[in-house]
Amino acid sequence: MKIVKVLLRTNVPGLGRIGDLVDVKPGYARNYLLPQGLAAQPTKANVRAVELDRQRYLEQLAREREQVEARAALVNGKEVTITARANEEGHLYGSVGPAQIVAALAEQELFLESEDVALEEPIRQLDKYDVPLKFAHDVTATVHVWIVPILEEGDEAAQTGGDPPAEAEQPGVEEP
Repeated sequence: MKIVKVLLRTNVPGLGRIGDLVDVKPGYARNYLLPQGLAAQPTKANVRAVELDRQRYLEQLAREREQVEARAALVNGKEVTITARANEEGHLYGSVGPAQIVAALAEQELFLESEDVALEEPIRQLDKYDVPLKFAHDVTATVHVWIVPILEEGDEAAQTGGDPPAEAEQPGVEEP
């Protein structure tokens, strides 16, 4: 079986990163890697050109990493409150997932993607949760999410002690 060496010009999943010299089958190189511009023949000129591309790529990665770390630092430790319908035991009638958490953060002008929220399973209980956010494989943050019940009409009296306001007039009762 014949093998050829090619120089990768871009990252190719499952094969290597930019600037790597890899062994592949001739058909794979001839029919896919070379025509798509993903690889080049490993000549001295190509090695120099790819090395310059690799340096630019690494500089770009460093800039992107700084931006990701800044986003993580901005949201780390923030608290959001999400209201949800729940029964008396505190079990939610639905669940709270990444989309609701992202929407609650957006109200505080912290814009994330649902993919950044690393919930293992949807939240189904009233409580406070520490929700991990994963921006990159090693850049994480934590958001504190409070899940509170929606107050229905009439529930405010139950929450404040149950007595109606003293100013309320009762029909048929006159003051002396």
